[in-house]
Amino acid sequence: MLTVTQLAKAYHVSRTTILYYERAGLLLPSCRSDNGYRWYGDKEQKRLESIMSYRSFGLSIKDIIPLLERDDDIKQEQTLHNQFNALEKEIQSLRQQQKAIVMLLEQPTLLAKNQLTKARWVGIMKSAGFDDAAMTNWHKQFELMEPDAHKEFLESLNIDAEEVAKIRRLI
Repeated sequence: MLTVTQLAKAYHVSRTTILYYERAGLLLPSCRSDNGYRWYGDKEQKRLESIMSYRSFGLSIKDIIPLLERDDDIKQEQTLHNQFNALEKEIQSLRQQQKAIVMLLEQPTLLAKNQLTKARWVGIMKSAGFDDAAMTNWHKQFELMEPDAHKEFLESLNIDAEEVAKIRRLI
């Protein structure tokens, strides 16, 4: 039997994660001692291993709960297929973002001459297959990775300072 802290250390997760799984109904202690300590046995440790496996596949807590509640191979297979398809869609979106960047890098004079406007940039992104959500994600990643460069890029599109600030706040 392990306490919350011992369980967390044994599985290299935070104590907060174990308590979160308890609040979500994923992982309940097998018993509590008189002093309120939670104790986890072999069954709970195996359940935590399952939870961690599903999380490593990118499944949400909401998707994991039904998988743990019943031993339904068809449901598990469908959930994993759905996750696989979602990951494939995300990979395709990232590839589109790469293509847009490559298109821009193949024409560096557009930025240097200040000929690239917001409208032209949006056109490039859309022609590369980006929708509004993908463009927002692109800006978010740029802002997170290189905030100063992102600001400079937005300004190079002849976007006024107020709109630049608005874009940066939204992401």
